[in-house]
Amino acid sequence: MDLKCIFGLVIIVSRISLSFTLNVNVVIQGSTPIAETDDNFVYATLDWWPTEKCNYNQCPWGKAGLLNLDLKKKVLINAIKAFNSLRIKVGGSLQDQVVYGVGEVKNCPNFMKKEGSLFGFSQGCLPIERWDKLNNFFNQTGEKVLWAGDWKSQNARDFMKYTISRGYKVDSYEFGNQLSGAGMGARVEAKQYGNDVIVLKNMVKDLHPDPKTQPKVLGPSGFYDEKWFNVFLEVSGQGVVDGVTHHIYNLGPGDGLNLITKIQDPSYLNQVAQTYRGVFNIINKFKPQYFDQLGMASTYNHKVFCRQTLIGGNYALLNTATFIPNPDYYGAVLWHRLMGSIVLAVTQVSNPNLSVYAHCAKKKPRVSIIFINLSKDSSFDVTLSGYEHHRRNLRSTDVAKPNFEFTSHLNREEYHLTALGGDIQGQIVLLSDVPMVPTDTFDIPAMDPKLVNASTPISVAAHSIVYVTIRDFHAPVCV
Repeated sequence: MDLKCIFGLVIIVSRISLSFTLNVNVVIQGSTPIAETDDNFVYATLDWWPTEKCNYNQCPWGKAGLLNLDLKKKVLINAIKAFNSLRIKVGGSLQDQVVYGVGEVKNCPNFMKKEGSLFGFSQGCLPIERWDKLNNFFNQTGEKVLWAGDWKSQNARDFMKYTISRGYKVDSYEFGNQLSGAGMGARVEAKQYGNDVIVLKNMVKDLHPDPKTQPKVLGPSGFYDEKWFNVFLEVSGQGVVDGVTHHIYNLGPGDGLNLITKIQDPSYLNQVAQTYRGVFNIINKFKPQYFDQLGMASTYNHKVFCRQTLIGGNYALLNTATFIPNPDYYGAVLWHRLMGSIVLAVTQVSNPNLSVYAHCAKKKPRVSIIFINLSKDSSFDVTLSGYEHHRRNLRSTDVAKPNFEFTSHLNREEYHLTALGGDIQGQIVLLSDVPMVPTDTFDIPAMDPKLVNASTPISVAAHSIVYVTIRDFHAPVCV
């Protein structure tokens, strides 16, 4: 069974700033993969929240919800096109209160504030005309659509039939939102959820009889609870759920204390590995923070990683008011362009502030690597080593043979992301010292690498993210 699914830091100003450069050796094992992701690992959500959604003494959603987002904004269109196929999840917290304006549904109201209701809002409706406009937008921008659905089975069936009749392409259907474990405002028992997913799977198979074009069925799209997940997968059984999805909000609420400290603390960020490991083990049994989690999730065989959200709220890839990309956006695009689906083992024990993840590159035969420096004081000069074990059962005293060599390509490609003026809470990120700002015509700026002598150490500045692609790194699995 497949498993689907900061650049914000802070500068402490002082009168004396000490900076250190440390030498680090990174070993990459290129003979066998440790995991595999989907080719479109990075994806993002378009959420239902209306303008009236407020919390933490702010109203951060503006007109970024599915029902009121301006789909004609050129900068929005270009930001998505830059990914050259971005998977979009259509859903969110209000998903379990959505009905679709098809079939017997004649009254199609918007979400309204309603005290005592789930999340403080009434039931809302997706007008079929809006669904048409959204699909025109998806077709224009080349997106893959993941639909997170509620469970009014006849209404859902009518919605799917309409979608098929219009020729709209849906990559997968996800059942409900945050209903697992203790839930989020609402919950469903694991046994009931498993039985409902079977009904959904049968519905999808009935409406899409060709297995080659049949959308996947995903779930539960909630917080990981080992007992709940076990029961759900036991009840649903083999061949029903095509991908297990779970949520991670390990930094806490938007008004949480010491948020910046958490983002820069490697030991805190590494705690989330327990969740990734737990989900990974369950699936096997049943057959800055954002980029660190991208890397970490990929090593635990997660197929995709969804950013909540593309636009809207406090942690979007695009600015809610201006639609201009936030700093994380550029790192996400680079991951999508550079990091392939084959995940390689990496060893780096010198410093916990430096996270390193390696994949076969999107363009083979190459290796792409991301370096994430969480330290505000230390820079790193990184030397890479590649090792090939030519025989099995090596003793601990055996020395592996290094196989890192350069042949025809003497330069590597490097992409250095740093904060403008050292302000790691600012809105401008530099790519190799060039500000990443849309052009006057709202085009996304070019993201070109700088070429560096491949035999020299890789320099990773304090509070920076560096992508590196090397053509001649000897990794047989990447050929």
